[in-house]
Amino acid sequence: MTDKEKAALSALDQMNIPYIRLEHPPCASMEECAAIVSPSGAKHCKNLFLTNKRGTEFYLLLLHREKRFVTSEVSKLLGSTRLSFAGDDKLSELLGLTPGSISVTGLINDTERRVHPVIDADILKEEKMLIHPSVNTASLEVKTSDVKRFVEGLGYEVRVIFRDDEE
Repeated sequence: MTDKEKAALSALDQMNIPYIRLEHPPCASMEECAAIVSPSGAKHCKNLFLTNKRGTEFYLLLLHREKRFVTSEVSKLLGSTRLSFAGDDKLSELLGLTPGSISVTGLINDTERRVHPVIDADILKEEKMLIHPSVNTASLEVKTSDVKRFVEGLGYEVRVIFRDDEE
């Protein structure tokens, strides 16, 4: 177990957030994550690390796995200039993460609170979800309400966005 993962698990433990840890081969895509089977049938969501056009605002968007990321719609919902994917250097600098391991657990490394966490409302309808513990070789089954509580416990205000996807 890496130091990154130990720190993530420690933060969850300190907030008394229960989880079930599932070890697996590295998963860097939604297709690979879909193969992970949890005891309750929980699934991963899309974790997108985004920035505005000027690169001055950063967002960690948890988007329902079945929804497409539509830049213009999400930008409008957040009141931001056009969003794009932030670079790997900013991912490492702000969240201490590498591509393929993006997760809310990385927020423990954002000591200046520069990243704005955003959750798709449809995720909050699910009882449980899977998150990476800052590495992509394990997943944690966690109550969805506890994921929100974790982020708030770190001192963030969680923005919830409502966006219907095309049928």
